[in-house]
Amino acid sequence: MTANVDADSVEPLVRKTAAWAWRLLVILLAAVALLWVVSKLEVIVVPVLLALMLSALLLPGVDWLDRHGLPRGGAVSLVLFSGFAVLGGILAFVVLQFIDGAPDLVEQVSRSIDSTRRWLVNGPLHLRNEQIDSAGNAAIQALHNNQAKLTSGAISTAATVTELVTAAVLVLFTLIFFLYGGRNIWEYVIKIFPAGVRNRVHEAGIAGYGSLIGYVRATFLVALTDAAGVGTGLAIMGVPLALPLASVVFLGAFIPLIGALVSGLVAVVVALLAKGIVYALLTLGLLILINQLEAHILQPLVMGRAVSIHPLGVVLAITTGGVLAGIVGALLAVPTVAFLNNAIQVLLARDPEAEAEKQAEDDDDKAIIRAKPDHPQDESG
Repeated sequence: MTANVDADSVEPLVRKTAAWAWRLLVILLAAVALLWVVSKLEVIVVPVLLALMLSALLLPGVDWLDRHGLPRGGAVSLVLFSGFAVLGGILAFVVLQFIDGAPDLVEQVSRSIDSTRRWLVNGPLHLRNEQIDSAGNAAIQALHNNQAKLTSGAISTAATVTELVTAAVLVLFTLIFFLYGGRNIWEYVIKIFPAGVRNRVHEAGIAGYGSLIGYVRATFLVALTDAAGVGTGLAIMGVPLALPLASVVFLGAFIPLIGALVSGLVAVVVALLAKGIVYALLTLGLLILINQLEAHILQPLVMGRAVSIHPLGVVLAITTGGVLAGIVGALLAVPTVAFLNNAIQVLLARDPEAEAEKQAEDDDDKAIIRAKPDHPQDESG
């Protein structure tokens, strides 16, 4: 009785707010716990997610070969070897181009430094050679003073390389199994869910993976277009290392909206050192133009309905992923949101069969109620 009195003394709005608050706190606590577990297993989780993205890119080719009579294992091997051959050829070509263009770049940078030195001496600043030499010596002395930090950084870099090799091997093995028997793996995974919701979870996974395939295809085409535009523009302007810089833009464009622009800043720096401020500004304008074309034409046209995420959601996802996991988080944020967006829509959608059964039960109940007499009489009467 006392409990009912106490409950009645609290405003309904306060009771509803409290009920929502503790439920939201539980959800937030679960999300924090999940992120903590993922951070502890980052060496495993990140390669698996990368393998999942790569499988979304390569799986249609494997399925096509499988449908045309090639054994599944042979189709996986052919697609992987072809992908490695193309990627290796591109990397080798880029490295050779960089080696061939590096001497020219060094010469142009040396000329730029000499012209900058002359401008500092003969220009409006009227600096003396002794001041310029003193600034250079100070920079060299700073490097010597921080030699220990640089050495420790090299050691940590070696450890990072080891982790990268380990992650690459894990990505390769996971990708092979995803391409060869990914559907069987998914059918095994959904067995952990209750039998009543397995079909819905299965459909949600298929929908989410379909959106992931659409995202990876569209991003690949957009990145290729960005790289072609930047490389062509740099080649027309005569900026050295145009092809390697275009390759950097291609890799950066896998982070939507901002990736191509941020990675293209390397091209701006190279243009500034090699050709001067005018060409650097032209390169920056080219990057902004390509970024606008990507945001307003390429992204909506190529992705279409496969990934229906508002641009604000994309920006927030990239920012959150970058804060939580750096470059890898920014890379995986948007495909993760795309997957969850379609999967959750399927999970929350109404089941037509369940709605029909519920409607039939309601009709039966109403029929039973109508069949009962309003004033039953005593049989003995």
